[in-house]
Amino acid sequence: MSPPIATSPTLDRAAPVVTKDLPIKHGVGAVKGNMSNVTVDEMAGKWDEFKFAPIRESQVSRAMTRRYFADLDTYAESDVVIIGAGSCGLSTAYMLAKARPDLKIAIIEAGVAPGGGAWLGGQLFSAMVMRRPADAFLRELGVPYEEDETNPNYVVVKHAALFTSTALSKVLQFPNVKLFNATAVEDLITRPLPDGSGVRIAGVVTNWTLVSMHHDDQSCMDPNTINAPVIVSTTGHDGPFGAFSVKRLVSMQQLEKLGGMRGLDMSRAEDAIVKRTREVAPGLVVGGMELSEVDGANRMGPTFGAMALSGVKAAEEVLRVFDERKAENDKY
Repeated sequence: MSPPIATSPTLDRAAPVVTKDLPIKHGVGAVKGNMSNVTVDEMAGKWDEFKFAPIRESQVSRAMTRRYFADLDTYAESDVVIIGAGSCGLSTAYMLAKARPDLKIAIIEAGVAPGGGAWLGGQLFSAMVMRRPADAFLRELGVPYEEDETNPNYVVVKHAALFTSTALSKVLQFPNVKLFNATAVEDLITRPLPDGSGVRIAGVVTNWTLVSMHHDDQSCMDPNTINAPVIVSTTGHDGPFGAFSVKRLVSMQQLEKLGGMRGLDMSRAEDAIVKRTREVAPGLVVGGMELSEVDGANRMGPTFGAMALSGVKAAEEVLRVFDERKAENDKY
């Protein structure tokens, strides 16, 4: 598939979606007749006379494809691309979209289901533990939590899925955010620095995840691209898709080597991850557990406060460097 064409690096806004075969009224009441403005309570006990509004299969196909390809066109030139929609990536997206509604933010997630490892706590248990002061971010999202009367140093969300689903829901409600899930980042777009000392990261190279997983057993299928002045990589620790961006920096000789994630030490790990969240290469901000592979930091195991607050700091880092990177991006 050829990359969508955009005429301006950051001023392209959402492309209109033409739906001549599918008349649409936004909000409640789009269906004429006795189904207009019906409530769920009014449906109760009337299932014998229940009937959906009529539709053709082609209308469903067009409703999906037109919007998706309009999004591909709109976000071919993004302001920020976030790789990975785990707890850190979602936290970054939330803070960025809230602070800068003028920025186009694309989230690329390799999995069908966003959320990374934050749907459960440790060892497939359901509760999520966050050390203070990460409870501030829970209050920001409106996620309820319990306090331990015997220990004031942490709070507990009754199910990790409550945090993740709330964060995901709030992020996707921002009009300037688009999530492309089931999509893998296969490479980074680069530009040479003016002094020739290295490269600036200027976008991402994408493909369907299922295609990325099968390059070795079928003929080559070329990818797609998204340009952006700032990329945030929150792909987690080393794995099939984990630590992707920093491993690519090493193979591009932009990092000498990875530090390698150290053993589990909650007290050391969480402070280190939040404090060291930063731009590790021009145009590339790294947060969350991917940082542990760069810096040789400890892992923290089943406590999630650092993931949330690393996302908060990653958003700050993006805004700190954005104007400079955008000016560079507009030149080339």
